[in-house]
Amino acid sequence: MSKKTITYPQVGDNYETKDPIKKLFQKAASSTGKNLKKHGFEEVSDSRGESAYAWSIGNIYMASVIEGLGTKNLIADAMYKITGKTYYDIIAHDTVATIINDLSTVGAKPLVVHAYWAIEDNSWLYDQKRMKDLILGWKGACDLAGASWGGGETATMKQIVVKGASEFAGSAVGVISPKKNLITDKKLTVGDRILLLRSNGVNANGISLTRAIARQLPKGYETKMNNRKMYGETLLTKTNIYAKLIQDLLKEKIDIHYISNITGHGLRKIMRARQNYTYVIEKIFDPQEVFLFIQKNAHLSNYEMYQTFNMGMDYAIFIPQKHVLKAQKIIKKHKFQSIDAGYVEKGKRQIIIKPKDIIYKSETLDLR
Repeated sequence: MSKKTITYPQVGDNYETKDPIKKLFQKAASSTGKNLKKHGFEEVSDSRGESAYAWSIGNIYMASVIEGLGTKNLIADAMYKITGKTYYDIIAHDTVATIINDLSTVGAKPLVVHAYWAIEDNSWLYDQKRMKDLILGWKGACDLAGASWGGGETATMKQIVVKGASEFAGSAVGVISPKKNLITDKKLTVGDRILLLRSNGVNANGISLTRAIARQLPKGYETKMNNRKMYGETLLTKTNIYAKLIQDLLKEKIDIHYISNITGHGLRKIMRARQNYTYVIEKIFDPQEVFLFIQKNAHLSNYEMYQTFNMGMDYAIFIPQKHVLKAQKIIKKHKFQSIDAGYVEKGKRQIIIKPKDIIYKSETLDLR
């Protein structure tokens, strides 16, 4: 087996290329906000560059988001041939989770989710077992989020989508009511504590790298990790959906100052806010076995791993110190695990992960 280092930019997203383009279209998009005023509405300009976009309608805010799963379904396709299980209930669930968890970062309660499924031709739909799992998985995830599945689009994309493959994405609309529940970085302040929620595993980011590893393993996805679980099956663990938790925290008067969904960019996402603060992480969850397996086989440093994957922590909630214990009790009631991981302090915009001796400077996260 090759001992060559495999990095995410080599096999998946190169953020140094993509992020400047995203900033360009954010600038262009911001100029269109004036069009809302023609209809009596007004955008929340502070939500531009965040995980979800918000606008004002009378005494409420609305929010919307669009997201895609990436290439995780290619792992499901490979494992289907090995185990006979389709795993498309998990593929559907994770697509909805990527959408809803972004929407929840601004305090929005999900109302409607729309699906976008692209296939090469209609022959992909003939596998009734896979379709049943896909539909039930999407429905189940909507129920977990408390949202209605409003419909969607199943596009046949011959010569664009590869035969036998598929693409999954979708959008969601939510409501922020009362308006004080809106969460943007304007509320973030020095002294805020950072609660990190424990993930179920890799989720939907860094998947291209995980697939590259499988290609160089003699047994591919069937390779057993130290915990005796198959590598491929472990990659297909369901992502947590946090919508009802966030609404419960708000209902119980937890003063949430900011939320960061730790997806692409890994733990660098903790410093997504615009302010020039330093984010000090004193405690972290131990990463699950799958991350250790990835690191060993891709020959990656801790620095690379923590800027690519969630490493066992997929949601950061910023709150005042006085609300930490109450918030953690609510999180536990929802059967999630949390850690009071660190704090926000004055200083240049960077994140310091003390347990791993890692510092990510602002230049490594150029989202706005």
